[in-house]
Amino acid sequence: MSAGELDRAVTLLVRQVGHWEQPRWSAAAEGGNVSRADLVHKLVQEIANLAADAEGEPRRDVPRLPSDLALPDQLRVVAADLLAAGAPEPVLAGAAAAVARTRSAL
Repeated sequence: MSAGELDRAVTLLVRQVGHWEQPRWSAAAEGGNVSRADLVHKLVQEIANLAADAEGEPRRDVPRLPSDLALPDQLRVVAADLLAAGAPEPVLAGAAAAVARTRSAL
């Protein structure tokens, strides 16, 4: 079920932010002093790290692309990588919770 939960959480977040233009990405995230884009990029990196761990590969920095409009696509890619890596259910559940927390903070 956790794979489905992660897929649903990612879909909900992408639906929430997929239409944003740059000014919305640059705005501060709720209750914090970082931009919404920084918060989502941090989530992308966290999920990429989980995927690398599940694959037994070294962690690598996810590049910050010139346009924040690419963040939803980056999130989809790293989430798909995590699912393809065959991560255990608790890892998938933790990733889904991280996505939900980020979505709430936006």
